Amino acid sequence: MAIWTRPIDLDQLTAMGRGNLQGLLDIQFTGCGEDWLRARMPVTERVHQPFGRLHGGASVVLAETVASVAGAMAVPDGKVTVGLDINANHVRAARSGHVHATATAEQIGRTTQVWTIRIEDDAGKLVCLSRMTAAVIDAALS
Repeated sequence: MAIWTRPIDLDQLTAMGRGNLQGLLDIQFTGCGEDWLRARMPVTERVHQPFGRLHGGASVVLAETVASVAGAMAVPDGKVTVGLDINANHVRAARSGHVHATATAEQIGRTTQVWTIRIEDDAGKLVCLSRMTAAVIDAALS
């Protein structure tokens, strides 16, 4: 059973990033299922650390972007999500191509959400494993 409370339009979700960090890093939404949302980010010099590898902070930006947008698409009208906690385990370097982040809902509750985010390279190898917790609050409080 799908968790989404509003229609998912991948082009619209990508367009929301224009003019903010999502757009600066060229994060594009590419797929969704009943309880997951996927986005990709190019691995270029823009997101490298000084040694030519994907910067861990860029992986966390990608993870939080896809999970935050997914969370926003899974709350009732009048509610929004705000991040409470995120962690990341960086397990493999990426130097080029794209990394693909899939946020999967672990728990969608009335007051909190928990998302697991797998970031893989173009070959499907795990680059980063992340988990994000979000609070569900009244939109009027945000």
